[in-house]
Amino acid sequence: MLITPDGLKLHVLGPATHVRGERFNPWHIGLLRAVAEASVIHAHQTNILASECAALLGMLFGRKVFTSDLGGGGWCLNSRFDTSGWFHGHLHISEYSRILAGKVDDSKHRVIWGGVDTQKFRPNPSLAKESLVVYAGRLMPHKGIDNLIEALPEGLILEVIGRPYHNGYFEKLKHLAIGRKVVFRTQCDDAEMIRAYQRAMCVVLPSVYRDCYGNETRVPELLGQTPLEAMACGTPAIVTSVASLPEVVADGETGFIVPPNDPAALRCKLEWIRDHSAEAVGMGIAGRKRVEERFTWHAVVDRCLRAYRGVN
Repeated sequence: MLITPDGLKLHVLGPATHVRGERFNPWHIGLLRAVAEASVIHAHQTNILASECAALLGMLFGRKVFTSDLGGGGWCLNSRFDTSGWFHGHLHISEYSRILAGKVDDSKHRVIWGGVDTQKFRPNPSLAKESLVVYAGRLMPHKGIDNLIEALPEGLILEVIGRPYHNGYFEKLKHLAIGRKVVFRTQCDDAEMIRAYQRAMCVVLPSVYRDCYGNETRVPELLGQTPLEAMACGTPAIVTSVASLPEVVADGETGFIVPPNDPAALRCKLEWIRDHSAEAVGMGIAGRKRVEERFTWHAVVDRCLRAYRGVN
């Protein structure tokens, strides 16, 4: 049992077993007691068996049960029949997530957004902005990093920060980087990543619905966390018009929104950032303000509490 400075008790159940051997589908018998003792249950993954069991146990013990879909999942009863009605509320981390659920007009489905620690992610006036573009995230095809490398204009350096999850794609990225100023950083810790955000002229998340191999997904980004972190550090963000990303960046104000799979359009905005450094600084200031107004963890918690209280 851990207790935070604010008095929040944290009880981690484990080691867990994994349903059908699925890494992201954990289960633990202690869930029974945890639900029985809780006032409110909030599952931070909808499509796994533990969340459904928590919902059933919540009904049994008369507890309020909420869920937030964070993407992914594993084998659960929802694969056989609709279990969404078992939860008192669905708290989505973006409007796009609520749209995917087909419940825009359903009062049980609310948007709470996601948050950034604005004390950890903040501007650093002692660091000068460099001629640097940063990508931070998993190195996977649906992230569209190949388009970013192709778009990189003269006079800018690209740092690709993240771990490879697809060996073939990583090799493709390294091949595309030949002759370009691209640095791969696969072992960055949090402090190094924050410093990269603070040093960069802009951070780019070029996600796509259709990747370079022809594979398609409707959920490349339920919420663009790295653009939010960059904006909190006072750095403009460039994203594609994919999924939730237009909800994060205010186009022309805190960064730019470009079409997916369009290196030419992305290059145009990178050149603008390169050639308008003073205006880019202003975008970074506006980005920090946008995060402080909408995307802090305090704001997210307040939205959750309002949802919890709104259920009888």
